[in-house]
Amino acid sequence: MSQPILRTDRIELVPLCDEHLELEIELDADPEVMRYLTGRARSREEVEDLHRQRLAAAGRVAGLGFWVGFVDGQFVGWWLLEPPTRDDQGPVEGQAELGYRLLRRYWRQGLASEGARELLRHGFEDLRLTRVFAETMAVNTASRATMTAIGMRYVRTFHADWEEPLPGSDLGEVEYAINREQWLASQAAKLG
Repeated sequence: MSQPILRTDRIELVPLCDEHLELEIELDADPEVMRYLTGRARSREEVEDLHRQRLAAAGRVAGLGFWVGFVDGQFVGWWLLEPPTRDDQGPVEGQAELGYRLLRRYWRQGLASEGARELLRHGFEDLRLTRVFAETMAVNTASRATMTAIGMRYVRTFHADWEEPLPGSDLGEVEYAINREQWLASQAAKLG
């Protein structure tokens, strides 16, 4: 299965392709958007390198990858569901990492969680994944709130090696996760 186009009430999620590069550059050019990732805006060259890596993610496991989100035809950000890349994240089989990044003007509108819920549905329903996890800096309360809002639970705090530590990195990174059974139970509760 290749990456499908996914839809929510407000968002059209389109598989990332080369025509989206300028949108990625715009997103990563905002230092506030990048605050908990790099602490600074990324250069065009950095985003071009990352764009190639993001495209390659779609080829590693069928149905996984990066999606670009549009609301009423306007770019709002991207979402990802990709296989684990580090040894401490566990086995690739049956697992995926969830992520999201939105333009600042679309923050606090429920779009991050709306798109993330659709990726959870895709992962558990369409791909039959067993577990989805997400990570962020412990101090990133907005992202942690999104993870909690979509039913993910705190798993652990760990410390990453930072070449250039960011403010708050001394408090570590956190992992949240949800497994297939928990997701299915939450869907049944909504119907119940």
